[in-house]
Amino acid sequence: MEHVKRTERLAAIVRMLVEEPGKSFPLSGFCDQFSAAKSTISEDLDIIRSALSRFSLGCVETLPGAVGGVRFRPALMRAEGFSLVQALCGRLSGPARALPGDLLFLADVIADPSAIAPMGKVLASEFFGAAPDFVLTMETQGIPLALMTARYLSIPALIARRASRPYEGSAVHINYLAGAQFKTMSLGRKLVSPGQRALIIDDVLRSGNTVQGLHELMREFDAEVAGTAVLVGTRDACARFPAIKALMVLEEIGSGETGAQLRPGDWLSEG
Repeated sequence: MEHVKRTERLAAIVRMLVEEPGKSFPLSGFCDQFSAAKSTISEDLDIIRSALSRFSLGCVETLPGAVGGVRFRPALMRAEGFSLVQALCGRLSGPARALPGDLLFLADVIADPSAIAPMGKVLASEFFGAAPDFVLTMETQGIPLALMTARYLSIPALIARRASRPYEGSAVHINYLAGAQFKTMSLGRKLVSPGQRALIIDDVLRSGNTVQGLHELMREFDAEVAGTAVLVGTRDACARFPAIKALMVLEEIGSGETGAQLRPGDWLSEG
C-alpha cells in the first residue's frame, strides 16, 4: 500500500470508529490496513481520543487483552443531553401539538432522523454501562427511537408485534391490558436467549401497560431488563414509574393557548 499521510489516516480511523460505535477494532487491523507500526497507530488514537473528548463528541476506549483494541463510545454528558432534549421540548410545546383526547402530535418528530437520532444517542450514553444485549420495543411508533438507540449501542433492535409473522418462526405470545381491553404482543422464540439483557424503549408512557407487558414478555424468555426508557411520559405516569427514564415529561396539554407543555426528564439534570 502506498504511503498514507497522518491526516488521511486519522480521518479514515475516525470514520471507521464512528460508523460502528461499540465495535472492538484490534490495533493490528489498523496496522495492516495502513501499513503502519503499532506505536504510530497508538499515537493516532491518542490524537483522536483527545479531540473527541475536547469537543464532547464521544470517547475512544482502550480494550484490554492479548490482541488489544479500541472502540468508540458515543458518550454524552448529561448536561449536553439535557440541552438536546430541551430543544426538542421547545419544538413540541405549543397549541399546535395538542390533539383531541389530550393526545400529543408526535408523528412528524418520530419520523425525523435529525430529531430522533440525538435522542437515541442520549439514551445510548445513559445505558451503555448497563450492557444490554438488545433493544426491545413495541410496534410501531417506538421503532425509530429504538433503532437509533440500538445503532449507537451496536446491538440489535427487536420489535414485539401485535400478531406473529410466519417468517419469524414460533413465537411467545402474552396478553396485556391496554385501556379497557386486552391486547396481544408476540416475539419470535429464536430472537432472545435466556439470561440476555433487554433495554426496553417505547414512545409514550401514559398508563404504563405496554411497558409492563414488555417486561412480562421478557420474563417469559427468562431474560433480564437492563433498563426502560420512553420518548415522552405524562407527569402522572412519570411519578408512578420513577424507574422509567422519560426523555421528556408532558406537564400539561389542552386546547387553550398554551396547548402542550413539555420539559426534560428529571434524571437528565441529576449529577
